[in-house]
Parts: sequence; structure tokens; C-alpha cells
Amino acid sequence: MKFGTFLAPHHPIGENPMLQLQSDLELAQHLDNLGFDEFWCGEHHSTGWEVIASPELFLAAAAERTQRIKLGTGVISLPYHHPFMVAQRLVQLDYQSRGRVLFGSGPGALPSDAHLMGLDPMLLRSRQDEAIGVIKRLFSGERFSYESEWFTLKDAKLQLRPLQESMEFVVASTITPSGMTLSGKYETGVISIGAMASQGLTSLANQWTFAEESAAKHGNSVSRNKWRVLMSWHIAETRDQARAEAKEGLFRHVNEYTTGTLNPVDGKTFKTPDEAVDATAFSDNSTAVIGTPNDLINKIHEMVEVTGGFGAVIGFAHDWANRENTKKSWDLVARYVIPEINSMLDDYKDSLDFVINNRETWLRAKDATSSNVLEHESAAKVMETEGLAGEKSKN
Repeated sequence: MKFGTFLAPHHPIGENPMLQLQSDLELAQHLDNLGFDEFWCGEHHSTGWEVIASPELFLAAAAERTQRIKLGTGVISLPYHHPFMVAQRLVQLDYQSRGRVLFGSGPGALPSDAHLMGLDPMLLRSRQDEAIGVIKRLFSGERFSYESEWFTLKDAKLQLRPLQESMEFVVASTITPSGMTLSGKYETGVISIGAMASQGLTSLANQWTFAEESAAKHGNSVSRNKWRVLMSWHIAETRDQARAEAKEGLFRHVNEYTTGTLNPVDGKTFKTPDEAVDATAFSDNSTAVIGTPNDLINKIHEMVEVTGGFGAVIGFAHDWANRENTKKSWDLVARYVIPEINSMLDDYKDSLDFVINNRETWLRAKDATSSNVLEHESAAKVMETEGLAGEKSKN
């Protein structure tokens, strides 16, 4: 299973924006060093909490600081852009990153973004659909004209195709079937953002069915290996430590931001930080983990069972804890969670079990060896004594 992070970003208002952006770039570099597979960055234009307006610009900078981690636009809100220009920027980014781009798209998550651009929210999903089809044709090298109510192409063809032979397309999916349906239509990957909400968890069991039905309708196929499930966590050595580190930031995150925008907890605000932690990570339908590496391992196994299987765990990047403890949380995931989930330690464990279960064999061999050594040493001493005695008799 692959592991990555999703940087919306969600940063509380108050910090110097220049330093915050540098911190986000440092996170990308840190995750690359830790061996994470993917780094996703979003596009937003309002709220004050989500300050990255261009994932392509951000990921171009991240590409210079990283070596192997895949860089995903998570997501480009396609209805906000001319599809030809999106395709051009992605191609350039693919070359600048040496072929590490994942093209994630969505209709636009924030109603406030659509409002300030004067866009009808009812048109966003259909425009995303239309734009994906056009960008796929452009990436294939086709030259064509296209008339739409919101953009026009005349004899359009990219003068340079992506460096990757087949750049992966990924669509964002919430608790509605639209994202999964789009995935089946175009044979794309999926990143399930709605899994972070309790209602998203219950809907995950049926989500993949929509992708398969849509794929069958269009004569395509879809792969669970390209299904990414978004989860939230803060990990520490103990649950009490994780709670103490994360609760104040989580409390502010929910009360100040998510309740008024994305609204994943039915508009509920919390009275205390501990109440926020209990509802987010310790209720029956909780999807987040605030605890130890083992807690996250168990939750991932649970998510696999609920969904029937997926290909990547994407951790939601947040500021629940301070930078030092946040960095350590990702470090603990890399050190203990990833190797356990991916069975990287199985041969170590097998070797240990084999040695323990056959210890009598090793002990007998050791005793026999020790006995032989003692006999050899005794014989050597006898020979040495006899040799000395012989020398004396000659003298």
C-alpha cells in the first residue's frame, strides 16, 4: 500500500504567510526523505485558511527540494480554468519534476470560491467532466477544435506532451457518487476526501460500486490500486501524549474553520478541546486517529475491511500540533506504520521466531562446540606439558 499526504492546506490565520509557505515546502522535503510515495497540494481562493492558489506553482518549488516523491495537484478546480492552459501547465510541471506529476482534479470544494468568480455551482461538476475529456485528448497529441459555452479551442494541439508516457488522472470524490462515476467514465484514479467525515466512512463501503458500474457502462475498467483514501491523524508515543499535543489545534480547526466552510461534522461546534478529540477520534464512527502507531495500524486495517481494499492511504496535513510534534508524527508513521502495513518486517519476525523455536538446536550445537573446545584446549595443554618435560630431560 502506498502512503502520502494531502496539503489543502488548512492553516489557522495568524502566521506570517511567507514562513508558512516555506514550512509547507519543508514538509514536502521531509516526507520525501522519509520515503512517502505521494504529496498532494490543493487550490483555494478564499477563507483565509487555505492559502495556496496554484498547486502547480507550489509543486514546482517542491520538485526542486525533493527527489522521488510523486507530486499531485490535489486538486485543480477545473471549472476555474481554460482546459488548454491547465494542460500546458501540467506538461511543464511534469518536465520540471522529471515525470513525477499526478493530475488530480475536482469541481471546486469551496462555494465561496465559485461565488467570487461568479460561477453557478450547479455547472461545476459538468464542467469538470468536460474539461477532463478535453485534456485527455490534448495529452494524446490530437489536434482539434472545440466549442463550449465557457471556452473555445481552434485547431488546438500541445506543442509538447507530458514527459510521462501516461500521466495518471485522479478525481476527487466526496460522499456523493459523482466522483466515482467520473472515475469510471475516464478510467482515472480516485482520492476519497469524504472519508474524513463520519458519513463518509459509512458510504465508503458502496463507493467503489459506482466506479465499477460507470466503467462498465463506458467499456472501461477501474483498479482499486488507484483508489486513495484520505485519513486524518496525529501520532505520538502514547495516546495521552497525542491528545495533549493535538487537542487545542483540533479544537480551533473545527470550531473556527470546518464548521463554517466544509462542514464535515454537521455544523457542530465543541465546548472543550477534549470534547473535540473524543468526537473526532474516539467515537463509534470516528475516522481520525489521535494516538499511537498501533492505533493507526488498526484503523487502516478497519478501513480496508470497510471498503474492500484500496491502494493508498493519504494523510491529511493539518496544524493540530506544533511543527515539531507534527514532523515527529509523520516520522512515527514512516518508522512504524508503513512497514507494518506493508509487511516489510515479516522476514525479520520469521527469522526471530525460527531462532526462538529452534533454540534447543542452537544450544546443543553450542554445548558440543564448547565441549570440543575444552577437549582441544586440554589436549593442547597435555602436549605442551609433555613437550616441556621432554626438553628438560634432554638438558
